[in-house]
Amino acid sequence: MREDVIVADWVVVMRFIVPADGADGFRAEAHAVSSLLADLPGCSGVDVGRASDDRTLWTVVSRWDSVGSYRRALSTYDVKLNAVPFLSQAIDEPTAFEVLFAVDSAGERSASGDLAGDAETVDRSR
Repeated sequence: MREDVIVADWVVVMRFIVPADGADGFRAEAHAVSSLLADLPGCSGVDVGRASDDRTLWTVVSRWDSVGSYRRALSTYDVKLNAVPFLSQAIDEPTAFEVLFAVDSAGERSASGDLAGDAETVDRSR
């Protein structure tokens, strides 16, 4: 494990249920939103995918250098106007994840983790 390189990345994983007859429209809208997010400071990329065994299940996965970058991106005017209506169609579940370790061709990077102080008190029963 390469201890000299610390992970400070966040991934946002959003899942969507898209009826088969809405796939083309969803794909076009996902492309526009992905391009918007990818151009924002702190975003290192956005991937859009569809499950190979369920054509109605799609994902939009974005990578951020910090949770602050992600939160600032969500508060920009362009994102509120052009991306939030689309993103709000995602399945209602936790979406932002801190990367605790990553393995790639250069080796492994790790992080200690930094949950929010109130993480254990959030009511997820709704």
